[in-house]
Amino acid sequence: MATQHTVAKKAADDGARAAAPDMHPRVLRGLVGMLSANAAALSANRVLSIALPWFVLTTTGSVGKTGLVAFCQIVPYVISQALAGPIIDRVGPKRISVAGDVLSTVAMATAPLLYLTGGLPFGVLLALLAVVGAADGPANGAKGLFVPSATRAARVPIERGTGLSAAVERTATTVGPAIAGVVVTAFGSLYALWITAALFAVSALIVSTTLTDPVPEPHEIPVEDGGGYFSQLRQGAAFLRDAKLLRSIVGMLAVTNLLDQAFMSVLLPVWAKESGNGAEAIGLVVSVFAATSIIAALVAAGVAERLPRRTVYLIGFSLGGLPRFAAMATGAPLWLVLTVLAVGGLGSGFVNPIVGAVTYELIPTPLLGRVKTLAQAVTWAGIPFGGLLGAGLVTLTGTSTALWIVGGLYLVAIGVPAMSREWSGMRKRTVSEHAGADAVDSVDEMSGAGPASAAAQTLSQEKPQEKSQEESSVPAAALAGPGTA
Repeated sequence: MATQHTVAKKAADDGARAAAPDMHPRVLRGLVGMLSANAAALSANRVLSIALPWFVLTTTGSVGKTGLVAFCQIVPYVISQALAGPIIDRVGPKRISVAGDVLSTVAMATAPLLYLTGGLPFGVLLALLAVVGAADGPANGAKGLFVPSATRAARVPIERGTGLSAAVERTATTVGPAIAGVVVTAFGSLYALWITAALFAVSALIVSTTLTDPVPEPHEIPVEDGGGYFSQLRQGAAFLRDAKLLRSIVGMLAVTNLLDQAFMSVLLPVWAKESGNGAEAIGLVVSVFAATSIIAALVAAGVAERLPRRTVYLIGFSLGGLPRFAAMATGAPLWLVLTVLAVGGLGSGFVNPIVGAVTYELIPTPLLGRVKTLAQAVTWAGIPFGGLLGAGLVTLTGTSTALWIVGGLYLVAIGVPAMSREWSGMRKRTVSEHAGADAVDSVDEMSGAGPASAAAQTLSQEKPQEKSQEESSVPAAALAGPGTA
C-alpha cells in the first residue's frame, strides 16, 4: 500500500496517470449528462448574478444592500467548497451534487414565494442566499469530478471532456446574463428568480438520472484512507502541498484570477470611460473575447490530445494576457483593441482545457474530491480583492500605468512557473510508463526501502523521483493538448 506522500510525489513529479485501454463499449450518456448538468447549474448562477442585484435594487433602492447580497452568496460558496472535499470523497459526488442542487432549488423558490406573500425581510433574503452559496459550492465542485470517468466511458481523450466543459462554462457565462436581461426587462426580476430555481432543479434531475460515481482506474496506486473528516482534509492539503506541478498551477491560477478580476471590475470600466468609448465598449470587449474563446475551446476539444501541452499553454496565455492590457494602455482605437481581444480569446480558450486535463491526471480518483475542491477554492481566494487592487493601482498610478502593471504581472505569473523543471510533467504518460513506475514502487516497498526510518523513507521516495523527472523531460511521441480553475 503506497503512502500518501509517495502518491503525491508520484503524481506531481512523474507526470500523473494516463487512461488505460478500455474494452467496454462506448457510452456517451455520462458525458452528455455531465455537460448538460453543468450547463444548467452554471446558467442558473449567471442568471442569478444579474437578476438578484436588480431585484434588490428595485425593491429596496439601496446600493449598499445590493452589494451585500453578492457577498453573502460568494463567501459561503468558497468556504463550503473548500471544506466539502472529504465529504464528497466519502459520500460520492452524485449525492452531493443532487443534494446541493435540490437545496438551491428550494431556497431560490422560497424567496419569490415569500415576496409575493409579503413576508421577505432583507435578512431572510440574505440567509436564503447564504444557503444557496453553501449548497452550490460543493455541488459545482462535485460535478467537476465526473469529467475523467465520463470521458473514459465515452472513450475520448480527457482533453475532449475538459475542452467541452470549458466551452459550456464560457457559453453559460455569455448566454446566462443575456437571458436574465431579457427576462428582467420583459417580465421583471421575480420571474428570473423562478428561472434560476428551475435551472437548479433541471441540473439535479440530469445528475440523478445520467451519472454514476467515479471509481479508481485499474492501474492507479491505492491510496490509504485518511481516517476521519479532518484527517482527510489534511490529507488533501498535504497532497496539494507536495504535488509540485499541481501546486504551481493552482498558484498561477490564483494570481491570474486576481488580475482578471482587477481588469473586469475596475480597469475595463475606467478605460471605457476615459477613452470615450462608453459603456457599450465594455459589452463589446466581453462579448468578443468570450465568443472567440468558446470557438477555441471547441477546437481544443477536438485536437488538444495531439498538441504539446506546455507550448500551447504558454502561447495561449501569452495571447490572452499582456496584449489586451498593452492595447488599452497605448490608447489604441477600439477596432484594434477588439481585434487584439479576439486573438486573445482564441489563445485563452485553449488554456482551461489543458490545465483541466493536467489537473485531473495529477490527482488519484480516491482523492479527487478533497484535493480538487480545495485547489479550486485557493484559485478563487484572490477574486474578492481584485477590485481593491485595480482601484488602488488606478488611484496611485493612473489608468495607463495600471494597465501596464497588471499586464506585466500577468506575464510573470504565467511565464515564470512554466519555465520551472516540474512543468515538464505536463506531458501525458503512457500506460506502460505507469506500469513500470508502479512496479518499481512495489519492489521498493517489498524490499524494505520504505518506512524503516524517516530518513530511509525519504531516500526511497526521492531516488525514483529524480529518475522519473529526467524521463519526463524527454519529448513523447504523441503529446496531448490544452486542458480552469
